[in-house]
Amino acid sequence: MQPDTGILLQLVRNKMPFGKYKDVLLCDLPVSYLEWFQRKGFPSGKLGMQLATLYEIKLNGLTVLLEPLKKANFLTK
Repeated sequence: MQPDTGILLQLVRNKMPFGKYKDVLLCDLPVSYLEWFQRKGFPSGKLGMQLATLYEIKLNGLTVLLEPLKKANFLTK
């Protein structure tokens, strides 16, 4: 099964809208911050899904999936 690249693209394009890491790309959020959300509860809605997905990606050492997308996104700016 192929990963949903739409979700992965969102992780390299969208920024954290609030909090300590406001304006940081979601893919660049530290694992410790994602672990905090996992313990306290992810926000509802799309952002919560994105953060939970990113948490699973980082937890399982799959950030390599994001690297080509992040590079391509940087090049298109």
